[in-house]
Amino acid sequence: MRPLRYSINVSLDGCVDHAADGFLADAELHDHAAAGLAEVDGIVLGRTTYELMEFWKAAGPDLPADLLPFAAAMNATKKYLVSSTRTPDADWNSVTLAGEPVAAVRALKEQPGRALAVGGVRLPTTLAAAGLIDEFEFVVHPVIVGHGPYLVDGLTRALPLTRVGVTEFASGVRAERFVPRVR
Repeated sequence: MRPLRYSINVSLDGCVDHAADGFLADAELHDHAAAGLAEVDGIVLGRTTYELMEFWKAAGPDLPADLLPFAAAMNATKKYLVSSTRTPDADWNSVTLAGEPVAAVRALKEQPGRALAVGGVRLPTTLAAAGLIDEFEFVVHPVIVGHGPYLVDGLTRALPLTRVGVTEFASGVRAERFVPRVR
């Protein structure tokens, strides 16, 4: 079964609202995110996150140079849309992942290939609760935001993790990688 990786930007107080003040978005972080996408066969997204990521589809060469590698990576990556209300854009390398999300992602993981990524907030919480996420990467920004939405808000049971790596960036941001701890 191929692994499912979840990476998300988060504040020190657990906020995952990328539009919040204090989240950094420099070339080093965008390069890190682009490298992560280059390692996977596709990214699983719920409707809300898919629509946020559509920004990159329309982004052209007038983007700042430090954003171009991430835009290219996002546009090249296959996108699996988990939604009953939205049809994906075929011209953006996107397909619908039909059916109940947990079963659909489990079936996708069973297909041959390299790792998969998942993005967003609500969908990854559902997949984490089902035990489908094999690696978590929390890109921790040195800011306290004071509001949500919050990381894995609504998770109904503890999910013990073991840290397996840390990448420190010049900005003070830390990407911390974890895997579920075997009980």
